[in-house]
Amino acid sequence: MTALAWSEALLLRRNPLALLIAIGLPIFVVLGLQSSAEVMAVVGPDPGTAILITIAAVSLNLFVYYNLVSSLVARREELVLKRLRTGEATDPQILVGTAIPGVLIAWSQAVLAAITSALLVGLPVPVNLLLVLLALALGAAVFVLLAAATTVLTRSVEMAQLTTLPFLIVPLNFSGLYFPLSELPEGLAQLSRLLPLTPVVELLRLGLSGTTPSGGTVDLAGSFAPAVQPLLVLLAWVVVAGLATRRWFRWEPRR
Repeated sequence: MTALAWSEALLLRRNPLALLIAIGLPIFVVLGLQSSAEVMAVVGPDPGTAILITIAAVSLNLFVYYNLVSSLVARREELVLKRLRTGEATDPQILVGTAIPGVLIAWSQAVLAAITSALLVGLPVPVNLLLVLLALALGAAVFVLLAAATTVLTRSVEMAQLTTLPFLIVPLNFSGLYFPLSELPEGLAQLSRLLPLTPVVELLRLGLSGTTPSGGTVDLAGSFAPAVQPLLVLLAWVVVAGLATRRWFRWEPRR
C-alpha cells in the first residue's frame, strides 16, 4: 500500500498545476478571505476559524474526491487496476494506496492554513480538537468512497468533469460555507444537513469555535451533544458509499 501511495505521489508531482494549487490554495484563501468580512461572518466567528474551515472543506471536495475519481478512472482504463489485483495487494489496499496522496494533501493544506492563519490573522485555541480530527478523518473516508463509487458512472477521464459535478457543486453550495442554512426553508435546511460536506463543516465549526448548528456557543463539555447528528450523518455516508463501491466498482474497462 505504501508503494502504491508513493507511485501515485510521484505521478502527482509531475503535474505542475496540481502542485501549484496544492501549495498555493491555503495562502490565496487566507489573503482573499481577509478582505471578505461577509464570508468570514458566515463561516466562523473569527478570521482564522473561517479560513481553516473553508480550506479544509474545499480540499476534501477537490483533492480527495475529484482527483481520486480521475486517478481511479485513468488506472482502470489503462488496465493498471486489473494488473494490481494479480499481485499481493488486496482490493482495499489498492484503493487506499491510490487515495493516500490526495488525502495527505488535503490534511496538509488544513495544517498549512492553520499555521498561516495563526501567523497572519490569529487562530484561537480549538474548543474540541477531537471533533476537528474526526471531521477531517471521516470526511476523507466519505469522499474517498464516493470517488470510488462515482467511477462506476465515469467511462473516461474526460467524462469525470461531468460525473463529479453533482458532488462538487451541490454539497459545497449547501454546506453552510457561503450562507447560513438558517436562511433556507426548514425542509431544505434539514436536507442540506444530510449532504456529505455539511456535517464536516458543522463539526469543524463546533470543534474550532464551539459554534453549534443552531448558532449557539458551547464549551468543551457542551460540544459533544451537538456533534452526534453530524457524526451519524458522516458514518451513514461511509456505509452507503462503501456498500455502493463494493457492489458496483469496476476493476477493468467496460467493452
